[in-house]
Amino acid sequence: MTSTVSPPSSRSLEFASRDEIANAQLHRLRWSVQHAYDNVPHYRKSFDTKGVHPSDLKQLSDLALFPFTAKADLRENYPFGMLAVPQDQVSRVHASSGTTGRPTVVGYTANDISNWADLVARSLSAAGVKRGDKVHVAYGYGLFTGGLGAHYGAERLGATVIPMSGGMTDRQIQLIDDFKPDAIMVTPSYMLTIVDAMISKGIDPASTSLRTGVFGAEPWTEQMRRELEQTLGMDAVDIYGLSEVMGPGVAQECVETKDGLHIWEDHFYPEIIDPMTGEVLPDGEKGELVFTSLSKEAMPIIRYRTRDLTRLLPGTARTVRRMEKVTGRTDDMIILRGVNLFPTQIEELILTVPALAPQFQCVLSREGRMDQLTVRVEPRSDAATAEHDEAAAVLRKQIKDRIGVTVAVEVSEPGSLVRSTGKAQRLIDNRPKD
Repeated sequence: MTSTVSPPSSRSLEFASRDEIANAQLHRLRWSVQHAYDNVPHYRKSFDTKGVHPSDLKQLSDLALFPFTAKADLRENYPFGMLAVPQDQVSRVHASSGTTGRPTVVGYTANDISNWADLVARSLSAAGVKRGDKVHVAYGYGLFTGGLGAHYGAERLGATVIPMSGGMTDRQIQLIDDFKPDAIMVTPSYMLTIVDAMISKGIDPASTSLRTGVFGAEPWTEQMRRELEQTLGMDAVDIYGLSEVMGPGVAQECVETKDGLHIWEDHFYPEIIDPMTGEVLPDGEKGELVFTSLSKEAMPIIRYRTRDLTRLLPGTARTVRRMEKVTGRTDDMIILRGVNLFPTQIEELILTVPALAPQFQCVLSREGRMDQLTVRVEPRSDAATAEHDEAAAVLRKQIKDRIGVTVAVEVSEPGSLVRSTGKAQRLIDNRPKD
């Protein structure tokens, strides 16, 4: 079935007035919802089941009438059931890793790929990267959206791309030294691995040519930003995206403010909901981030529940709204003896203990009927062995005082924790499956 509605104009609105942004969003939202209803059987069925029709969308707030899309919906329609265009119009597919089930598959038309490149180029410009800069891409290439998304966007900006991909840490360091890139795009946890390897080779990380780090694909804290900036002598900014919505470049932190990520609202409509009730929350309140695509042709996504926890804030460096740095995901939340905590909270406290390095894992286990949490953390390379026990005691007290739960802390040998070349696995659940 083919939609009779034409795709909306994708003119940039990052500096437009709020009225102009809202008017464009409503026009594009109506197109996207109609396009999904006309061409994706899943959406026609879910809309009809809830008793809503695209014609009910008369103002932006009416989007709350429509059903959510969850990762399970994408998995149930694996591999191509969510596509809204014929197969011969799909220029590329990407997919998640599928480590917790079937992968989620996304498709792109040639126009989707072009818009994506424009948005990543816009994101890099906001991060302080300029035409002619050299950009070292250390995100993984392949079905993961990070590598190719970053690559096409840097090229669209007019930068020189160094397509290193992930892994081969010694090779990463060699190319940073030889090619002297201005910027690096990588997960913050793998940047730490590169830093550790530099130090072990006697290289001062601050002596490299890197002046901008565009870090994404996992939550990271303000304390981590300070650590990266001080160690590397660079500006560290956050980029946000997820494959189900597009990939990297859905939102970007601006280098001049570093006060949260500006959402490219001309292509993605954000909502914050109560994760328990699904109720839409007002701007400024923390909850689960939900996105609706406004311009995607191959795979429109309607009210996708990201599971990321944040809040919406007014624009600063751009007129589009900001989202606060993601503090965690509803599916990484640890509930330990009635207390809710996230790995990012542990990271924040580790970075206040001088003898500890920001390489850690949270390991859940069960003794009898009681869940236990052990924080495994590495010491800094210059910390004396005698400091390890004291540092562990300090961190235990910090966690008890600040989060309100008692945990075990193990200070491991330097380099003993598994390093990630992509997203870090901060949470390991060894509890028996019920």
